[in-house]
Amino acid sequence: MLKYLREDIKSVFHRDPAARTTLEVLTNYPGLHAIWCHRLSHRLWHWGLKWLARSLSTFARFLTGIEIHPGAKLGRRVFIDHGMGVVIGETAVIGNDVTLYHGVTLGGTSWNAGKRHPTLDDGVVVGAGAKVLGPITMGKGAKVGSNSVVVKDVPDNATVVGIPGRIILATAESLETQNGKRAKIAKKYGFDAYAVAVDNPDPVANAMGILLEHVHLMDNKIQEMCTVIQAMGGDVCTESLPKMDMEEFAATGIDPKKNTSEEGFDPGI
Repeated sequence: MLKYLREDIKSVFHRDPAARTTLEVLTNYPGLHAIWCHRLSHRLWHWGLKWLARSLSTFARFLTGIEIHPGAKLGRRVFIDHGMGVVIGETAVIGNDVTLYHGVTLGGTSWNAGKRHPTLDDGVVVGAGAKVLGPITMGKGAKVGSNSVVVKDVPDNATVVGIPGRIILATAESLETQNGKRAKIAKKYGFDAYAVAVDNPDPVANAMGILLEHVHLMDNKIQEMCTVIQAMGGDVCTESLPKMDMEEFAATGIDPKKNTSEEGFDPGI
């Protein structure tokens, strides 16, 4: 038991830069308190003391704002950061080194008995406010963006955002199969705990990037054609194309200093 407690405390220091001392972690991290109460209530549940297990779970919810059904299975070094509003259903299964942020729901989509809650494999990260619903499986290392709703299986090492959840970052192996610039852009997306990093655009921003790259490619092709035609004596392309001012895109959140030279295109040209 003490071994698990030490592991839990170390996991906080590994995943939360705000943690300063062991005493602070022991006394001020409700996510740990909820997990420790759950370990006891889970044992009571399997010993057949179901009312007592549910009562302890309810007390833990009152104390921490985190509701974990005694029947749920939690692995080692599970970290619930902040924690308020987290709900974990009866048949949920959580692997080792999983991180959940506040407002996360691991819920069911059916009133039928049996497996009706999700399974999270090792290393999964679920961002704040996300909902993972139904008897689905999230593969090892998968990430869920903030406020996303996931209702289908997610492969290993994939990132999911949106409602319903859409995979925006596949495995490194599949990224290698993409060609050129798009693979480099995809690899840059990355993921932070809340899935709102500047380098992690949503699907709409991603589509805008693809369109800008396509426009730039077409401009280059037209310029090449004009050069050849002019060399043959044709009188074309005497006027230069108007430039796109990136300040006009300020309201979209596009940063003109990012996603230009590294991807090999400049939207301002």
